[in-house]
Amino acid sequence: MPTDDFVETVVAEWRVWQAHPMWVAAPIIETVYFGGGTPSHIDPSGIARILARIGADRSIATGAEITLEANPDDLTESAAAAWSAAGINRVSLGVQSFEPAVLQWMHRTHTADQVPLAVDAIRAAGIGDLSLDLIFGLPAALGRSWERDLERALALAPEHLSLYGLTVEDHTPLGRWTATGRVTPVDEERYAEEFLLAHDALVGAGYDHYEVSNAGKAGYRARHNSAYWRRAPFIGLGPSAHSGFGAERRWNLREWQAYHDAAVSGRSVVAGQEALGPEEVALEEIYLGLRTREGVPASRLPVEIRVAWGREGWARPEGDRIVLTAEGWLRLDALAASVG
Repeated sequence: MPTDDFVETVVAEWRVWQAHPMWVAAPIIETVYFGGGTPSHIDPSGIARILARIGADRSIATGAEITLEANPDDLTESAAAAWSAAGINRVSLGVQSFEPAVLQWMHRTHTADQVPLAVDAIRAAGIGDLSLDLIFGLPAALGRSWERDLERALALAPEHLSLYGLTVEDHTPLGRWTATGRVTPVDEERYAEEFLLAHDALVGAGYDHYEVSNAGKAGYRARHNSAYWRRAPFIGLGPSAHSGFGAERRWNLREWQAYHDAAVSGRSVVAGQEALGPEEVALEEIYLGLRTREGVPASRLPVEIRVAWGREGWARPEGDRIVLTAEGWLRLDALAASVG
């Protein structure tokens, strides 16, 4: 889509938000995150214009974390310099793998050789907070070496890494390939081995594995995502964007044209919303807390559960809190559900 059209539409939605009750206390914006798609595809001037509009309407905190998701093949020195000049101080780079067969299978448009060049461009622009995204748990038939991918990622000395396990979802190409036998998903044992290998490698390299899918050097936790796990209020702009404040959740129209037409005509872009009940909020707090290195207050968990998790090596006490181990994180969904 043209940059001008995208910027004007997102700004139109932003203007509507200014009258929302959540802004009554005129909060200072602590983080801004350009993601949920490929924002690096739009002209850097568009990023600058959106940030300028936000900054004109609301106070952006000094030292706020402002992140842009980018693909390695979108990174040029001129683009990185323009992002930096606009206010971007953190880049999340979608590497996924350094192995050509994997990149081809995932229909990625970049090559492994473009990754270090992209990192050089980011550093040359003075952006000092770099996160690399990697994916594990890929089908064994690809012959991918997860250990080698980790080594190559760590050699680039990023401040942060995000590691995501491949999931098979219905109504996606991977889901259809799995259903027809074209692809055999990785088995649970190998998935666990790769997760634990990554945990050990990251901790051994001096990273804090502070959330099930994220690790950072000291002082480089992702503040934007950390706000989600604390259930801090957030707003999302753009098609399919989600917003949350207190017990309320809402999400935008998914298709660009429908979103665009609604936004520019002043109509609501909201596709759906829900209000969580007290029990749902409590369960969410436990689930999100267990995702993190801080865990949850021990008082939130029945004694028998704390004892059982400790006996199995899935959790440990830290002061007055219960924190999941790496082995426990592999069972996160089941453990959180057992509390409810």
